[in-house]
Amino acid sequence: MSSIFTLSIVQSALELGCIYSLVALALFISFSILNIADLSTDGCFTLGCAVGAVVTIAGHPFLAFPAAMAAGVASGFITAFLQTRMGVPSILAGIIVNTGLYTVNIAVMGFSSNVNLFACDTIFSLAKDKVAADWYNSWYKIILVVAIVLLVSVILAWFLNTRLGLSIRATGDNEHMVRASSINPVFTITVGLCLSNSLTALSGAILAQYQKSCDINLGTGMVTIALASLIIGETIIGKGGMFKKVIGVILGSCLYRFIVAVALRMSVPAECLKLVSALIVAIAIAFPYLKGQASFLKTRKTLERAGRKDGGSVC
Repeated sequence: MSSIFTLSIVQSALELGCIYSLVALALFISFSILNIADLSTDGCFTLGCAVGAVVTIAGHPFLAFPAAMAAGVASGFITAFLQTRMGVPSILAGIIVNTGLYTVNIAVMGFSSNVNLFACDTIFSLAKDKVAADWYNSWYKIILVVAIVLLVSVILAWFLNTRLGLSIRATGDNEHMVRASSINPVFTITVGLCLSNSLTALSGAILAQYQKSCDINLGTGMVTIALASLIIGETIIGKGGMFKKVIGVILGSCLYRFIVAVALRMSVPAECLKLVSALIVAIAIAFPYLKGQASFLKTRKTLERAGRKDGGSVC
């Protein structure tokens, strides 16, 4: 067991878990709050990674993040436009945008399937050079990533409790009620999807600098990973305030990366990781239902025993 949970595995799981948690937060906005299945996540993640990598190569590692987020906003706006103005169902709109983004992404990367940043400064290399402490050299990536994710989480939780944020949440609950309250659901859906896709692109840009590379197929399966993280987090945290739910999503993402890391340490072939991800999603989705069924059966057996003691029967 000690050979499975090594310090390097824990560090890697925390780092990747926090980076990918931004995608889970994006899905939290679109899927959980707006009740929209946004399937453009895969392409948008690669878009953020590509834009972030290109801007970093140009010598602007910090500018890479707002540039990637702006590209994500554009992707979210097109997805929302197809849904709200063109009458395209949300699933089809996501598929259309995701398909189109493949060409956009490869064009951003100079029509190359991959880009490397090994000769460029990144926020991680700059952060490492600023502090000379020995302990910092082992933990600087986690500290930097956690700081970014916590900042985003606080801003997101605050925004979702503002008037506009509450309008977005109400739109997901009942669009007709929102329209009757003189709130334009087209606007709230557009803002929500733009915000969601900006977080997805930000995650891609951070990952590009983290691993110093960008690949055209990097975002494949990102919806599955984010969905697994989201459901795991919601199962762990349960009901609560908005900030509690946001933290739950982050914890779910880190736990998902731990599960994947353990699977790799147990010699699961890399080709089987997609199957492992699918199984994790299936178990995470089914867990609340199975938990409810187990509670129901337990209550039923208790009532049956009580009925037998009283000489009656329970139907």
